[in-house]
Amino acid sequence: MNYKKLFVAFSLITGLFLMFTSFKPFINDGSEQTKVIITTNYGVIKIKLFNETPLHRDNFVKLVKMHFYDSLLFHRVIQKFMIQGGDPDSKHALPGEQLGNGGLNRTIPAEINKKLFHKRGALAAARESDLDNPTEASSSTQFYIVQGRLFTDSLLQTQATRITKRTLFNYFINLKENEHYLNDYKRYVKAENTDSTKYINDIFDAKVEKELPHVAQYKFTPEQIKAYTTIGGAPSLDNTYTVFGDVYEGMEVVDMIAAQKTDRFARPLDDIRILSAAIIP
Repeated sequence: MNYKKLFVAFSLITGLFLMFTSFKPFINDGSEQTKVIITTNYGVIKIKLFNETPLHRDNFVKLVKMHFYDSLLFHRVIQKFMIQGGDPDSKHALPGEQLGNGGLNRTIPAEINKKLFHKRGALAAARESDLDNPTEASSSTQFYIVQGRLFTDSLLQTQATRITKRTLFNYFINLKENEHYLNDYKRYVKAENTDSTKYINDIFDAKVEKELPHVAQYKFTPEQIKAYTTIGGAPSLDNTYTVFGDVYEGMEVVDMIAAQKTDRFARPLDDIRILSAAIIP
């Protein structure tokens, strides 16, 4: 028996076995959270993405790897509420130019999950309003980070009513019998007829007010109540926008950005730029 050849063959088989058993394909199987670092001219923000919202997670990761967000602005900033970025039109925007309408020619289906809510530091997807977007689909590029504020129990009751109204509003605009209103609305928007678009909106507001006393009001979970009354957030956005991550480091940077002076469109007077966005290994 040729022991030398046998030893070489055994070594080759063992090496192949170890290689294949130790190989890990680049697939997020839900066991780990993807993390992203956003570097701005005000500092660094680190974010973890939720596996419970895979469509939003994978879309965000894809854009980050493409360096899509590099050089874009936080174009909408409202103190004690949120900071918003991701409009590709902001990359070369002139001073004072109104932003917020840019994006890719697609949307992301809503992945609204009551366990993922708008506490301080939440990362969520921006979207068009309900009449323009009855399915509550998300922008493919624009996102916001919640700064928020503290709420008392009584203030949360007010927010719960607002969420209930918005939910009812969305319910009515999705009824087949009201489809003609949506068609009229789209036609009025195209014609820039603001009086008529307001008229359509008022019709649905009236339907909501009429039905409101007869429906169960939205209820915050104990986890939501604890978060909103201790660290704060933006509860009025719950149940209607997709939350898909949160900040685990760098909220002081979010606070600094939120504190900047803005114009009437909530755009910062001095550009706040995303210098780079990258996946943390």
